[in-house]
Amino acid sequence: MNAYDRPQPLGGAIFTRPVLALAVFAGMAGLLIVWRFIVGLGASTALNDGYPWGLWIAFDVVTGTALSCGGYAVALLVYILNRGKYHPLIRPALVTSAFGYTIAGLSVVIDVGRPWIAYKLPFFWHWNTNSVLLEVALCIMTYTIVLWLELSPAFLEWARTSTYSVFRRIGNIGLPVAERSLLWLAALGMLLPTMHQSSLGSLMLLSGPRLHPLWNTSWLPLLFLISCIAMGFGAVVMESALSAKFLGRKSETDMLAGLGFAMLPLLGLYLGIRLIDLGVRGQFGALFAFDLYSVMSLIELALFAAAGVLLLTDRRRRDAGNLFRAAMLLVLAGALYRFDVFLVAFQPGPNWSYFPSVTEILVTSGLVAGEIAGFIVLIKLFPIMAGEPQTAAA
Repeated sequence: MNAYDRPQPLGGAIFTRPVLALAVFAGMAGLLIVWRFIVGLGASTALNDGYPWGLWIAFDVVTGTALSCGGYAVALLVYILNRGKYHPLIRPALVTSAFGYTIAGLSVVIDVGRPWIAYKLPFFWHWNTNSVLLEVALCIMTYTIVLWLELSPAFLEWARTSTYSVFRRIGNIGLPVAERSLLWLAALGMLLPTMHQSSLGSLMLLSGPRLHPLWNTSWLPLLFLISCIAMGFGAVVMESALSAKFLGRKSETDMLAGLGFAMLPLLGLYLGIRLIDLGVRGQFGALFAFDLYSVMSLIELALFAAAGVLLLTDRRRRDAGNLFRAAMLLVLAGALYRFDVFLVAFQPGPNWSYFPSVTEILVTSGLVAGEIAGFIVLIKLFPIMAGEPQTAAA
């Protein structure tokens, strides 16, 4: 077996200039979060009675969790479709997913009016079982824990090689237990996103006529699920390509080309459902009205279609730059679809408007910066990345 077949820590300096810059930005966001809790939502956000959710929900939760479905998407290939060659992509995807869902949970706590009673959600059983948000909240909380548990073998492998005897003892005892539990964790890790990603679409069905007809369809749960898988694939491709460029890793061209091929039926299914649904509901006139809603829908559909065209042939999929562009289009298309549904298409009434405040934008940017810094630190300290480095120095 090649020495690089198993994940290894990248090593190298931890507190590099990029990491420090990202950490400073994340720290500023942390201060703004404290300020939000001091002054309240009214003074720190642009939310109002017409728009009870904004950037922190539309991006950090709805879009962020979809971008963090890379672990879910790769797990579907490895464990359901039995494509073992993609196994080296699982741990980096899980790291991205774990950070993304952790930030989503934090964003919900920041966004709710009384976060100090959030602890009641899992521990008090007086639930409204008719609530879509209850299912979403419980699934996201549980899935975040599952993701970190799925990553536990990486931490325990590191502990087993530690110079401290107490860590070695923890690693030697805990690693076999964690490895035996992975099958059940993987099964749970595929069930939970399937439930809550589709339920995010179900949530917007509750808005009834307040959701613009171009997006107001009973197929929303399925469209949210399909698009989140496509976004997860796109995020994995982008993460792998950027790691190869900036961290001195060899490009995983064969695996990424295979992921590109796996995206094609998803794109065909999404576009087919979307267009057939618009036709059946008689919305093609609205689609080509060329107002704000029409333009946003056409851009969204064009981005998905362009990604499919870029991935259509094997030659195109094996072009690293072309594959990266397709992945980026998938991420942008899925993000736009979610923004459209939760903000653009939501019409609470003529007297209401919303644009995120500076605080909302800076907090979201800082949380993303913290996620990137955390990813870099983790892959340098723990056995996350597999594959041969480009140079011996790397």
